[in-house]
Amino acid sequence: MIDTPGRADAARAVAEHTRHIADFPEPGVVFADLTPVFADGAALAAVIDGLAAAGRASGTAAGADAPGAVTVDLVAGLDARGFLLGSGVALALGVGTLAVRKAGKLPPPVLHEEYELEYGTAALEIPADGIALQGKRILIVDDVLATGGTVSGAVALLRRAGAVVERVSVVLELEALGGRARLGQLPGGPIAVSTISVG
Repeated sequence: MIDTPGRADAARAVAEHTRHIADFPEPGVVFADLTPVFADGAALAAVIDGLAAAGRASGTAAGADAPGAVTVDLVAGLDARGFLLGSGVALALGVGTLAVRKAGKLPPPVLHEEYELEYGTAALEIPADGIALQGKRILIVDDVLATGGTVSGAVALLRRAGAVVERVSVVLELEALGGRARLGQLPGGPIAVSTISVG
């Protein structure tokens, strides 16, 4: 479901350039490879614009930000394709970016968050100092939303650091895996999902 304005060009780019591979990584699964989308300059630009729309105000209700105004202070890209996309979105919005890393990639001190995946557990980390996150409004960016485990872990980690996280923006949502519903029931409040394409 495309639920943020200005995403038609991005959805078209994703549809035109995504490579679908049957029976990968296991029989019965059709893998959507976004690599060709990112390798095409025009498609990548459309996707970045589409993802960045989630960091801009769209309403005109009393007290709301003016339409088009940037509503976030920082973009958090999830390891690893989220780094690529998050940097582009941050530049488009005129804010900084934070790499949310897999465990063991950063020197201490770090904030560490373990989370559940459909096949086990994993962990994410961010620096424990050097970046002021208290009260910062953060947009999380990633390539795919599946079960929502990684995004849930990132939300918990960033909220523990004092950040305000209310939205994730992704290129592709695998709707049948229930990630959106999971993000709607997180402790500390639901996370809204903006997606360019549904698979």
